[in-house]
Formats: sequence, C-alpha cells, structure tokens
Amino acid sequence: MHSASDGESVLRHRAAARIIAFTPMSDLQTASTPKLREKGRIMSASEIERTLVRLAHQIIEKNNGAENLGLVGIRRRGVPIAERLATLIGGIEKRAVDTGVLDISFYRDDLSTRDVRPVVAPGSLGFDVNGRDVILIDDVLYTGRTIRAALDALFDHGRPRRVQLLVLIDRGHRELPIEATFVGRTVPTSQREIIEVKLREVDNDEQVLLVERV
Repeated sequence: MHSASDGESVLRHRAAARIIAFTPMSDLQTASTPKLREKGRIMSASEIERTLVRLAHQIIEKNNGAENLGLVGIRRRGVPIAERLATLIGGIEKRAVDTGVLDISFYRDDLSTRDVRPVVAPGSLGFDVNGRDVILIDDVLYTGRTIRAALDALFDHGRPRRVQLLVLIDRGHRELPIEATFVGRTVPTSQREIIEVKLREVDNDEQVLLVERV
C-alpha cells in the first residue's frame, strides 16, 4: 500500500519527466531547417555577369531606353541584382537609373513552407514610382507568392505606368499565374530541388547551385 507521500513523489517524478522531455524552440527551428545536398553548379560568377549584361540590353530594348525606368529589388538577393543592372544600364544609356527596395520577410520562396504567406515589411521604397516603368527584380521565381506580395506592396507606394518582372532563375512550379518578362535562365526542377543563388554582396560568394532536400 502506497502512502500519500509516495503519491506525491510519483507526481513530482512525472512532472520532472515532462520538463526533461521539453524541446527548446531553437532545437525545433533547427529540426525544421531542411538538410541540403549539392547536386551541381548551374552558373558561375562569369556566367552570372554575362547574363546580367544580356538582361540589361533586353531591358533597354523593350523600354526604348532608360528615361522613365526604375528598378526595384526584392530583399535580399533581388537588391544587388537590381543595383548591378542599374549600373550596367546607366553605363550604356549614360544616365542614372533609380533603384528601390522591397523587404519581403519570406523572400526565400524556395525554402518557405507552402502554407506561409510572404509578409511585406513597412519602409520607404527609395523613389517615386508614380507614372514610372518599374522593373521588379528577384533572384528565383518559384510559386509566385513572393512576387504577388511584392506587387501588392509596390502599388501601396504609388501607381507605376507599367510593371515588368525580372528574375535570374525561373525554376517553375507556379501556384499563381505570374510570369517574368525577363529571365536569366530557366531551370526545370523537381519539388525536392532548390535553387541557391549566391551573390558576393550577400554571401561573399558568386554562383548558382542546384541542391536537394535529403
């Protein structure tokens, strides 16, 4: 026969067991981070540079110059792409090109879960978009959810005359009817595969990799 004190001891033991079994949030976050295996390199640094030069010329041709042009990069890697393109276009057209930034919390559409909506962080865009020909720029086009959020945010800042989309890589698997006007490279992928764009301004590296969840 167990005494009351024995019962209290059992309860304390069970409570202690529950506390020991508690998993810290940091461990949960680590566990949810996908483990990736590199499958191959899609673009080298020189290939990225040549692609941006080609895209700069395509932008100029489609927009009849750069007089009314503004480039808006989606943070993070869309921003250095926009800045590099502005430098290239400015050098060709001999005029400065405005650049701006949109901060989308889940900018890595590749790595975000399918049930999470991208969230726009408030802040100044960087220039007046009203009546401008705006090029919206991101590194990877995947489901289209990030671009949808970016378009909503862009129109919160004003009314552009026209909006075009430029991406370095289009990997397919669209969930929304969104297509890019300018594409650096189209790379067919499976759902398990991920495109990793590395740029020196953000990653201190310069290449595009194809990796896979393991």
